[in-house]
Amino acid sequence: MVRIHLRLIIVSALLAALPGQWAAAQNAPLATQGVPAAAQDTPATQSAPDAPMQISWEVRNRFRLFREERDFLLHTESARGRSILESEQALELQSDGRGWARNAVNRLCIDLSGRISEPCTRDNVKESYLTPVDHPITVRLTGQVPVGATCAWSFDDGDGPQQSTFDCAEPINLRARYGRPTVATVDVSSGPEAPQRVSTEIMVRDIFIAGLGDSIASGEGNPDRAVALADEGFCFRSYLGTAGAQYYRPSRAGYKGGRACEAPDSLQVWQRQSALWFNSPCHRSLYSYQTRTALALAVQYPHIAVTYLPLACTGATIPDGLFGTQRARECPPTKSATCQGTVNAQLAELRLAVAAAKKRQPDRNLDLILLSIGANDINFSGLVADVIVDTPTERVLFKRTGVMGSVDDSRAALAHDLPQSFAKLREALKPLVGGDLSRVVYVSYANPTLAAGAPCPGGRAGFDIHPSFNAQPQRLAAVSDYVQSEFLPALKALALCQSGVLCRDPAADRMTFVDAHQAVFADHGFCARAATDPEFDRECFSAKGESFNPDIVTAASQPMLCGRSAGEYRAYLPRARWIRDANDSYFAAMTYPQALPASSQPTDIHDATWGVLSAVYGGAVHPTAEGHAAMADAALPAVASVLQLDVAVPEVTAEPVAPAGTPQQ
Repeated sequence: MVRIHLRLIIVSALLAALPGQWAAAQNAPLATQGVPAAAQDTPATQSAPDAPMQISWEVRNRFRLFREERDFLLHTESARGRSILESEQALELQSDGRGWARNAVNRLCIDLSGRISEPCTRDNVKESYLTPVDHPITVRLTGQVPVGATCAWSFDDGDGPQQSTFDCAEPINLRARYGRPTVATVDVSSGPEAPQRVSTEIMVRDIFIAGLGDSIASGEGNPDRAVALADEGFCFRSYLGTAGAQYYRPSRAGYKGGRACEAPDSLQVWQRQSALWFNSPCHRSLYSYQTRTALALAVQYPHIAVTYLPLACTGATIPDGLFGTQRARECPPTKSATCQGTVNAQLAELRLAVAAAKKRQPDRNLDLILLSIGANDINFSGLVADVIVDTPTERVLFKRTGVMGSVDDSRAALAHDLPQSFAKLREALKPLVGGDLSRVVYVSYANPTLAAGAPCPGGRAGFDIHPSFNAQPQRLAAVSDYVQSEFLPALKALALCQSGVLCRDPAADRMTFVDAHQAVFADHGFCARAATDPEFDRECFSAKGESFNPDIVTAASQPMLCGRSAGEYRAYLPRARWIRDANDSYFAAMTYPQALPASSQPTDIHDATWGVLSAVYGGAVHPTAEGHAAMADAALPAVASVLQLDVAVPEVTAEPVAPAGTPQQ
């Protein structure tokens, strides 16, 4: 058995005394001036060559949603010296605007229908996703290691030591038992000097994080694999119903059916060329700020693993989505004609997952919840419709069907319905986080209507994908002011139990609130433009709202007035706007929401209803991947603080090996 030195025992006692069961198992990232914490190199790679010898270790592929380490390494390499936003921008350029998630989405421990793979085969090893029993780690000897030195390693997790001898330059790969410490000891031999012994304790902290909420939480607007667009046009009818009331917009690449309005085809055939999502029913995306925050946590802290359970769903409200079932947004592109029309309640799904985990590991707890909710509860989408739908026929139809909302109605819901629902939600979340709601990190929305700190001027620019769309300036200004001066402050008050919001126990009922990203979004609303925007955007998305060919004869073969192929659009390139406009929504996702009520879902794919829905249901007025990365940059410090990840760790022991026969202490 390996001798555990007295100093190591003292270190272990110090670790146990630090706040939280696991907090001291972490190494805080070293400070780097001018570089955000999430962008700094991990301690396992930071040790200077002239530093004292020490054992450095890190968990491999520690974002456990990823099956393959190559997907995690892509982010660790991109994050060096960069914020999450800067990393996202670098990856966008590296992928030529196609996005880093387009391949990773098929290599996850949660499948495209939302089912957890139990077990999940990660890097050729079967693991329980919710309740891992061990973690892969890499151990190295760093610092002033003599050239050519030999290292005699010993790893003891209480079941007897595992011993091996290698050149000290070689890293050691092993699996560390979860829930108990592994004592790592190395005797370093070089020349005639007595061997030097270095010891440390290895203990992986596996952090269980869940994501709840609505379309902002799910990543709406950012399909993991954007829809591929064709050179040719596709015909839509308008609600006027006359023969001349038709218009053409880009078709889907690979679609071989009829593109003219007089040539109907089945929705099933059309959907085979749809965008691909991490979860189509909820438009859940790997680009969401919740996923990016959990991933960045794993990138930054090498001694943890992150088990992440995303449950947020586009369209969710607190009653319908969190507490109750809700309608699905879209179905996966399959050959099956069946479509699951509803999505299970998020709270019910989370309770089942936590119960299943605790059944296998009684000490397994949910460490943190990421949450964004409330916009649908005050009918924000109805406010957007009121702003952008401008033609009389469509406005009458949308008011009659309840699609269009008003600031007055939204204000009433904000004053009465949302506070009542939020109070119920607070009570439902408490048992999931041990009664401490500070472990619920509420990430607020950003005002999507600002550029240069002022409301966007309005107009058809960015919304001319549909003939009836025009961001009417007066209605836009009214909604922008309402969001900024009433809605966002009310959310903060609800989360923090302040400004007249009554909580039973304010100290325990306050959530951790994040809104630092709102200031930077003030320059990046849907109308923001820059000379550095992608070339296609600058040439083909008209600032006057004249992007598309109005001639239905020539538009059938070339719908873009700029004369370029719509397939040149790239959803994932850096842009001044961090909010998708309606043009972006169509070009990135072109969503046909199949789970609508049967009475509202047309069978003809050229129907006027599809023309409207395909322009907005893919994420109009939602953050881009850059926007989500900026939100994750704001959320990450709060999450690390709640989890106490920056608690300093005492140094490892290093001492000469005692000569044979020396009494042990």
